[in-house]
Amino acid sequence: MKHTVNPPVPDFCANETVRVRSDIPPGHVRTPYYLRGKTGVVERALGEFPNPEDLAYGVTAMSGQLLRVRFDMAEVWGDETENPTDVLEAEIYAHWLERTP
Repeated sequence: MKHTVNPPVPDFCANETVRVRSDIPPGHVRTPYYLRGKTGVVERALGEFPNPEDLAYGVTAMSGQLLRVRFDMAEVWGDETENPTDVLEAEIYAHWLERTP
């Protein structure tokens, strides 16, 4: 796999609403499928780390911002979820996130 340079990713701030990209790229992906397309709130930034999607293929990995994002269970599983106000937190790299309008 050849490493590709992605366009710059904006820094996200705590309490910012974000959406997980809905992409379905081939290969090793670290973002859970069930969160793609879902909207959450950045809880906090965890720092800069090498992209594990590149590391899995043994190529030079660009560093990127890793964020903890909080999702309401109703957003993830729908209104019929047993406890819709419970939350799920996931650590997601910024290149998987987009700002919401």
